[in-house]
Amino acid sequence: MKIYPVHPLTINPSEFISIQEKLAAQVDVSRQIYFHDIQTVAGVDVAYSNANGKEMGFCHIAVFDLSTMEIMERAESLGHITVLYMPGFLAFRELPLIIEAASQLKNSPDLFLFDGNGILHPRRMGIATHASFFLGIPTIGVAKTYFKVGDSELTEPDQEKGSFTDIIESGEIIGRVLRTSESVKPVFISPGNQIDMDSSTRIALALTGYESRLPIPVREADIAARVMRQKWREDQ
Repeated sequence: MKIYPVHPLTINPSEFISIQEKLAAQVDVSRQIYFHDIQTVAGVDVAYSNANGKEMGFCHIAVFDLSTMEIMERAESLGHITVLYMPGFLAFRELPLIIEAASQLKNSPDLFLFDGNGILHPRRMGIATHASFFLGIPTIGVAKTYFKVGDSELTEPDQEKGSFTDIIESGEIIGRVLRTSESVKPVFISPGNQIDMDSSTRIALALTGYESRLPIPVREADIAARVMRQKWREDQ
């Protein structure tokens, strides 16, 4: 698939915030997308491992055909993580691996789901949002853990499947706490780019099966990235 190199992937940390702010001004989370509008969806995740004082990352992308829910394509990459972990700057750690894997895809999916946040971020620039500029495709963030932003507060939704509460910061809805299965822990949904909050919620819910609280494409990417990590460890 085509990649749009909106900025270098190796950047001085002093530039991180200015890049995020510049891209954030271009984010569009007003577009409605319905499930019947999409035919293929990619799930993306990155796993980590520390060895010999170095941190390795393992990225897996699994592309699903929604008519059959079968995997039609996979791509993966691995490499050293050169950016130290700092809250709010995850994209600068993961983008090199994600872009390397995405560039291997023969076809462009209609939608990307990331294990991580979209606009649920202090500068509205989580990994799903940041990556969207390189991919040129609508993205959704699906996080397993809550990332508190500013004055936002977490309110648990009801126990029924499909129940949700909004995450609001400075009067803006920046995410949702979504119960994808009855009486299980919720996930945290936020649009990445080129899609709105309601569409992100509906699609994430529609793609969630019985095996996990995560949408199937994200769960598959999560499992496959951890398998990559395990194989790498066994080879060391």
